[in-house]
Amino acid sequence: MSSDVAAGVSPARQHEIEQFLYFEAELLDDRRFGAWVELFDDDVRYWSPVRRSVAAADLSLEFSERGQMAFFDDDKSSLEWRVRRLSTNAAWAEDPPSRTRRLIGNVRVRVDDPSGGKSPLRVRSNFMIYRNRLADIVSVYSGERTDLLRARSAGGWGIASRTIVFDHAVAQGNNLAIFF
Repeated sequence: MSSDVAAGVSPARQHEIEQFLYFEAELLDDRRFGAWVELFDDDVRYWSPVRRSVAAADLSLEFSERGQMAFFDDDKSSLEWRVRRLSTNAAWAEDPPSRTRRLIGNVRVRVDDPSGGKSPLRVRSNFMIYRNRLADIVSVYSGERTDLLRARSAGGWGIASRTIVFDHAVAQGNNLAIFF
C-alpha cells in the first residue's frame, strides 16, 4: 500500500468509514430514503459525469466536466425533491419500486488534514448495484465513488460531496431512477 493512502488512517478509522458506507447502502436497499438524504451536508454536490469511449490519445476527454452534461448534478435541495417524489404517484420509473442490493468495496480513505484531525476525509470506494424491477427487468451498475466526508458536531459523518463514475459509457438500465 502506498504511503499516501495509508498515511494518517488508523485501522479503527478505516473500519469506521467502511461501516458508515455499509450503513448508507443498507438505508438505500431498505428504501429508507429520508434517512439516507440526511447523511448529506446542506452544501453537498452529488455529481456523475458522462463517460465517453475515446481513443487512448484522447483520454483527457473521457469524462464530461462540471457544467457539461452529467448523469446527475444534484444539490441537497434536488436530492430531497427526488426523495419526496418517490413517495408520490409521479415516480412512475420506480412504481413498483426496484429491489436493489449494493456491494461496497475497495474503500480507500485519505486524510486531507495531516495534523490528524477528524475531518475532512477523501474516500474512494467501488460499488456494484444489482437492481430488479417487475418480474424480469434486471440492471447491474458498477463504478467508483469519491466522497468528501466531514465530521459532524453531533458526531458521525456528513457527505459533503460525491462524484459517481460509472464503468459503462452507456447506461444499460431502463432509467437511472435509483441512488448511487
